[in-house]
Amino acid sequence: MTKKERAAAVIELLRQAYPDAACALHYTHDYELLFATRLSAQCTDTRVNLVTADLFTRFPTLQSFADAPVEAIEDSIKTCGLFHTKARDLKAAAQMLLAEFGGRVPDNMEDLLRLPGVGRKTANLVLGDIYGQPAVVTDTHCIRLSNRLGFVKDEKDPVKVETALRKLLDPKESSDFCHRLVLFGREVCTARAPKCQNCCLATVCPSFPLTEKKGKKK
Repeated sequence: MTKKERAAAVIELLRQAYPDAACALHYTHDYELLFATRLSAQCTDTRVNLVTADLFTRFPTLQSFADAPVEAIEDSIKTCGLFHTKARDLKAAAQMLLAEFGGRVPDNMEDLLRLPGVGRKTANLVLGDIYGQPAVVTDTHCIRLSNRLGFVKDEKDPVKVETALRKLLDPKESSDFCHRLVLFGREVCTARAPKCQNCCLATVCPSFPLTEKKGKKK
């Protein structure tokens, strides 16, 4: 089985296991997804959703973020960690979106990467979920599982993993595939103790027989 054939098989198996996979972050407006993703750095999606429920009520418009004192934004996001930097990024991004993009989140990678605090992970999530464009969100789950599934080898650089996956995945499936990887990585193929006996990808995963052998030696 080639890597591309394995990728197609994994896409189908994950679709069957997680048919309704979607972004775990809660949002209504395009900029809210952008901001929630920025807050998710070194923070769980569950915590971010708790924080943004209050944050987006306290600052209900992009203009309100742009006008708010940084300290007021900090006060709302303290439990997300790195809140000083994140608050500055949210305010600066709001100002830039209003000044240069008419209050809309850009629909292309180049402009998204100009926004304060926005890297390729955030940009890809926005492009995939807001604009329906082919996107590969290389978060920690995606990187770990891409190695275990043999799509890359001993590779931790997110850009290199993204590049490799773009060559293997059907562009129409890539965004949903990444959302499904998150669920699969949390529930089954965890970082420390993957549940290989209950894995829907066991028949196509090159790491499965290796894990089985290790288990028999114990």
